[in-house]
Amino acid sequence: MSWLRRAVPALLLCATAAHAAGPTLEAEFAAGLKDEGLAGAVWSEVLPDGTVKVGASGLRDAAKHMPMQADTRMQVGSVGKVALALGVLRLVSEDRLTLDTPVQQVLPELALNNPWQTSDPVRIRHLLAHTSGLDNVRFWQAFSLNPAPDTPLADAFDGGRNLLRVRARPGSRYAYSNMAYGLLGMVIEKVTGQPYERYLDAQLLRPLGMADSTFAFVTQAGAQADPRLAMGYFEHGVAQPAVPQYLRPAAQFTTTAADMGKLAQFLMGDGKLQGERFIDLALMGALSEPAGTDAAQAGLATGHGLALAVRDRHNVVGACHPGTAVGFRAMLCLYPEQESAFFVAFNTDAEQADYERFNRLLLRDLELPLRAPAPQGTPAPTVENWQGVYVPSPSPMASMAWVDAVFGFTRLKWDGESLFLIPFQGEPKELEPVGGLLFRASDRSTPSHVLMQEDGKHILSDGLRSYERASMLRMLVLWGSLALGMAGLLYVLVVGVWRAALRRLGRGGHLFAPLLSLLALLLPLPFFYFQSYLRLGDVTIASVLLALVTGALPLATAFGLARCWRSRGTAAEAGSWAKWDWVALLAVLQLLLVLAWWGLLPLRLWQL
Repeated sequence: MSWLRRAVPALLLCATAAHAAGPTLEAEFAAGLKDEGLAGAVWSEVLPDGTVKVGASGLRDAAKHMPMQADTRMQVGSVGKVALALGVLRLVSEDRLTLDTPVQQVLPELALNNPWQTSDPVRIRHLLAHTSGLDNVRFWQAFSLNPAPDTPLADAFDGGRNLLRVRARPGSRYAYSNMAYGLLGMVIEKVTGQPYERYLDAQLLRPLGMADSTFAFVTQAGAQADPRLAMGYFEHGVAQPAVPQYLRPAAQFTTTAADMGKLAQFLMGDGKLQGERFIDLALMGALSEPAGTDAAQAGLATGHGLALAVRDRHNVVGACHPGTAVGFRAMLCLYPEQESAFFVAFNTDAEQADYERFNRLLLRDLELPLRAPAPQGTPAPTVENWQGVYVPSPSPMASMAWVDAVFGFTRLKWDGESLFLIPFQGEPKELEPVGGLLFRASDRSTPSHVLMQEDGKHILSDGLRSYERASMLRMLVLWGSLALGMAGLLYVLVVGVWRAALRRLGRGGHLFAPLLSLLALLLPLPFFYFQSYLRLGDVTIASVLLALVTGALPLATAFGLARCWRSRGTAAEAGSWAKWDWVALLAVLQLLLVLAWWGLLPLRLWQL
């Protein structure tokens, strides 16, 4: 056995040498940025010994060929919600606010439409944990060049009573809401008597030692440009400087990798700064602990706490928050049990890029222990009762509820051993039973889904999304309406153009007005092409034209039907095809009326 004792150290030495000789984290980031078409990145890692490692790769300004540096300032979008949440918890710790304070007690001017107001008012904790039931965001709030850096926060809610409609009982279901964090900014201003940016910079960031971070508006262009701020990019290297926004408390935050390391260290601590209590210990424990929702009460541990969401990826479970800003993407993840954390930010927002690739690199570099998958358990005997078609409830965006119902549905199927989640868009998932009504997706290590029943309704939840089983009759009506409407539109387009080509489509023809109105839908396209996508929610030539042509379409269709009625029995225009004009136009009109009922016609982007 002496040869074995000599061989083991040699093998370990070889393995260590091989690891050391492998690509460095910086090299792997550089290769990843090139493969994914991203400009640059910065990152920081918090190690168990308390040190913070920072790194950078790529370009902070591609046009000037300026390299990304570790102290380059980045915009991190919704990651800033974590810091803002801490600011609110600081007020709670100072007894200037409570988690259970009703929002309307602080902001009585709000036009909250809450059907559960008497028993379940929207409270501060609901805004923090995204369980208020409020909508996420409207187009005009997210895509507009109208706001200035100092536009009053109340202007983001100047959209009528239904803008703040509560769609689910407060506290019951998670539904991500940028509006909720916009309201939290207003709460901070009402309680402190000063702009939320000024208060948080002075009373939160400064004590935390985050001197390179700010909630104030920072941009790369103009007289007040920050030379240390990286330029933001979209696909194909299209540059985009930062612009002011209505819901800035939800997504306006500029920072550095080193500062985010400091924030991560505080988040994993006991809430003290220099030995003094800064945030109450109980509040620190609730930062990433889902509580109160129906899914949490049913035993699901994944979900959102007061600032962070439980994230189960790559056999490692942590508390994370992603972020997206104009031209930027970011992620913050904490692993308190291992006293480790990472932050990464990119100055490119590209839809097709695999950002998860870089998260894997950082997890591997931190050498976090992998978690064994939860063992299978005995499912409840009633699981088969949950089979059916499910739709998002509530929808991520209230204005897109029809789209979510028709295209965002998922099927749930039980084969006696596993539950299968089969979305209309996306890859199917096999869910293994871990006991009762809890299930685990094959790519997760902990229970990831739970089945529930509320007021006779069957619910599926993963802690961050809830789906409600829909009546098959309702779904068939929606799908049938869409299929008939699209078939009718195709008929109008093909037959109308064919008749026009044969000079058989006069001004009095059945399809003349509907075809003209259908072709008019092309009119706004060039105007949209030449305007910034950041103006999608503004009243522009493009958006007004879109509203006009989509509003004219049902009127033109009804006019065509009236022509059919007047010429019934004559068949002078199209012979035996005349009856099909009736059918096609009726099919089109019913779809247009359905879209109007759901608030999608006329399509007024400045109201969506």
